Amino acid sequence: MPTVLAEIKEKLDAHIGDVVTLTTHESRHRNIEHQAVVRETFHSVFVLDLKRDGDQFDRASYSYTDVLTNNIELAF
Repeated sequence: MPTVLAEIKEKLDAHIGDVVTLTTHESRHRNIEHQAVVRETFHSVFVLDLKRDGDQFDRASYSYTDVLTNNIELAF
């Protein structure tokens, strides 16, 4: 697990356009898993397209801090 925000951004930059598995930790016992595409990275946030039925996508943005603090997990 990267320990520096810059390392997290670099890793995501290398996977722009790739499909990743996103796990969000909603509460103590509730985790939600999504298939997503890394769309863009910015200075403090990154954007994912969450796959839905068919060709539809939901767009979501997260901060690199979410990854660092384990609020979300990304599997490449």
